[in-house]
Amino acid sequence: RRERQRFVDKNGRCNVQHGNLGGESSRYLSDLFTTLVDLKWRWNLLIFLLTYTVAWLVMASMWWGIAYLRGDLHRAHDDSYSPCVANVYNFPSAFLFFIETEATIGYGHRYITERCPEGIVLFLFQSLLGSIVDAFLIGCMFIKMSQPKKRAETLMFSRAAVVSQRDGKLCLMFRVGNLRNSHMVSAQIRCKLIKSRQTPEGEFLPLDQCELDVGFGTGADQLFLVSPLTICHEINSKSPFFCLSQRSLRSEQFEIVVILEGIVETTGMTCQARTSYTEDEVLWGHRFLPVMSLEDGFFRVDYSQFHATFEVPTPPYSVKE
Repeated sequence: RRERQRFVDKNGRCNVQHGNLGGESSRYLSDLFTTLVDLKWRWNLLIFLLTYTVAWLVMASMWWGIAYLRGDLHRAHDDSYSPCVANVYNFPSAFLFFIETEATIGYGHRYITERCPEGIVLFLFQSLLGSIVDAFLIGCMFIKMSQPKKRAETLMFSRAAVVSQRDGKLCLMFRVGNLRNSHMVSAQIRCKLIKSRQTPEGEFLPLDQCELDVGFGTGADQLFLVSPLTICHEINSKSPFFCLSQRSLRSEQFEIVVILEGIVETTGMTCQARTSYTEDEVLWGHRFLPVMSLEDGFFRVDYSQFHATFEVPTPPYSVKE
């Protein structure tokens, strides 16, 4: 079967692009901090370098302009003359003075004299502007580095979902696992069925979302994710798969989006991992191989069998049938 377009990729990326925003694109600038955090790293680093470079050049030019207007550049070597900034006689020396002031590494050879009120005002402006730029850009970089997106890469989902019987009931199942020893606190899992449908009034819904019950009423959706777990959706009269059989599965077109949320134990930040299963990734009459084994004093998880399944006798009929 030809691979069709997914709503959510296997790695959790949503295939949705927003276009024709018109005047609404100005909303991104009103929330500039979040916009910068959401940008890719290459654009963040470019903006970081350009902002500091432009700010440094502009402020150094202002110090050079004060020295030029006061005539300090021509009388810098006159010991009897008191300039605005001592030992600033060209643009490179003005730039070095600005860097020494901004980085607070000490003046030494260059310093502001008391006979330069405009230099004192510029110094105060530079200090305030530098604090604002540092807080904004460094805060943006820190938030971006501390985002828990990378933690989601150590959360695993099985490549395929299976349909088989469990406790005498037909169930749709998939497997989740945590590769790290650190736990996901308050881990919770949700499932959405995305399928096109037409309402009785004739309205066509191209990407209608329907909730799949994975134990909300019993608390089974609250996970203690220490070892790989098999998530189970019971197919009953309330399930959207009530009429699904092995034969009708071949002609169906749907996507199951799985969302796993939890708090990262080491940082306390909320993490979300996503994946999806299309109809050709649902195996009828299969069950997952066990991955847990008891060894000397501990349990071992064999992740080489994490995605493996085997066939089991399963009725090919739907629950309705």
